[in-house]
Amino acid sequence: MSNKYMDLAIREAASGITLGDGGPFGSVIVRDGRVVGSGHNRVIVNKDPTCHGEMEAIRCACKNLGTHDLSGCELYTTAEPCPMCLGAIMWANIKKVYYGCTRLDTAQLGFRDDDFYKHINGEIKVIDLSECDRENCLEVFKDYKAKSDKKQY
Repeated sequence: MSNKYMDLAIREAASGITLGDGGPFGSVIVRDGRVVGSGHNRVIVNKDPTCHGEMEAIRCACKNLGTHDLSGCELYTTAEPCPMCLGAIMWANIKKVYYGCTRLDTAQLGFRDDDFYKHINGEIKVIDLSECDRENCLEVFKDYKAKSDKKQY
C-alpha cells in the first residue's frame, strides 16, 4: 500500500530528474495532515552541494510557515537522509522521518552517503577535523553570551 505523502516525495524526485536538477531525491514536509514544504535535489542546477531534497523541503517549509522551528512536522523522503540532512532535520526540530531507499541503495547509484556513516563510526576517514585557535574563537562566544537580545537557534 502506498503512502500519499511518499507518493508526493516520489513525484518531486521524478520532477527533479526530468529537469536535470540532480539526483533522485525528493522530500515533502507535513504538519497536521497538510503539506507545508517540498523539494527535490538541486545540487547540479544550483551548483551547490547543500541543495539536497530534504534541505530544499526544509527551506520551503520554513519560508511557508515563517519560522525556523518545524516542531510538529514530519518529513517524507525518497532516501535515507545523509548526515548533513539529518543535522538540518534535527536543527529544524523535525522528530519523525519516513524514508524509502536506504543509504546502501544510494551507494548502488554511486552516491557516498554510506562513506559518511562509516566516517562517523570510525571505520574510514573522510574528513580531517582539527581544533585551531580556540581561545580567540571563545572571545566571539563570550561576546554572543553577553548580548542581551540574542535569539537561540
